[in-house]
Amino acid sequence: MISTDEQDALACWIALQRVPGLGPVTFARLLEQYGSPQQILRHPKQLSGVSEKVLDGIRHPEWHQVEADMAWLDHEQRYLITIEDSRYPPLLREISDPPVLLYVQGDVSLLSQWQLAVVGSRSSSPSGRNTAYDFSRYLAAGGLSVTSGLATGIDAAAHQGALAGGGKTIAVVATGLDRVYPAQHRELAHQIVQQGAMVSEYPLGTSPRPELFPRRNRIISGLSLGTLIVEAALKSGSLITARMAMEQAREVFAIPGSIHNPLSRGCHQLIREGAKLVETADDILEELGALAGVSVAEIESDEAESPPHEKDGDYRILFEHLGFDPIPIDKLIENSGLTADAVSSMLLLLELEGEVASLPGGRYVRTGL
Repeated sequence: MISTDEQDALACWIALQRVPGLGPVTFARLLEQYGSPQQILRHPKQLSGVSEKVLDGIRHPEWHQVEADMAWLDHEQRYLITIEDSRYPPLLREISDPPVLLYVQGDVSLLSQWQLAVVGSRSSSPSGRNTAYDFSRYLAAGGLSVTSGLATGIDAAAHQGALAGGGKTIAVVATGLDRVYPAQHRELAHQIVQQGAMVSEYPLGTSPRPELFPRRNRIISGLSLGTLIVEAALKSGSLITARMAMEQAREVFAIPGSIHNPLSRGCHQLIREGAKLVETADDILEELGALAGVSVAEIESDEAESPPHEKDGDYRILFEHLGFDPIPIDKLIENSGLTADAVSSMLLLLELEGEVASLPGGRYVRTGL
């Protein structure tokens, strides 16, 4: 139960956080100068180094919106963590511009536990999503929480893998926690709240805007011991997260891919810049395990590689020519020497079993399963 004094103090924090144009750096400077949000709100005429727009917002707080935020907090597993709160994650406090407030829904204690950020392209390949899922499942089972951004593609696969591994996952979002973006991840967000936490620095009612996502990324990397990039084009938001992690003196890991895959070029660029190349989850645990105190889970028997349909000669021939680079079906027919009907039939079956994915332009690729 929050006392009346604590409620009044939280209301002042929220009121300032809702002032348009008052970012975390300026907010933190005002706190250092005046000691508390209450003092800042009481003495707006004395404030210096802020714009007239910010001053006007401090003089006229949006108290009706503050009341709505306080009402949101009046439910189980909903929290507002200030930078002065003992529950504020220590690693995040170390970055140059930590958020002054965090809205949290779920297990707030996870924010201070060891985490690995797993991010990548929204327009990911089936193989990339499988890789993110498998790495996250393995690492979460070993004790690391998996942190990502709830986006489509790699982010969603990372959250789903951690949940499937019985571990914990944290979603850092660029909207208010009363909204889910993208909307198709509503059920995933519900699962994350039950088995992890949702986090945002943005007040309730904040809708998704392009400029909010890069700032969100500094929290993803700032919460984590390291950041794993699974797939990323050269102009990718995931590279922003990786470079923020480097600036925050955190480990950066990247998974290499085909030189023909544009989604591998961002990872290759990061490796050239000093990111650690990883091929297995154990490569990450070797770097972070001693620091995080996580255990190396035993490799499950179903991870051992064995050729699919190994008793069928035609399937062996098909897989000799079908790799992890997309290939047009006519080229696959030509290279394998199999009939068009046979190849089409086998590809359909393999796609239904999840071992092959079809891509635009009549191309096919192995998924890695």
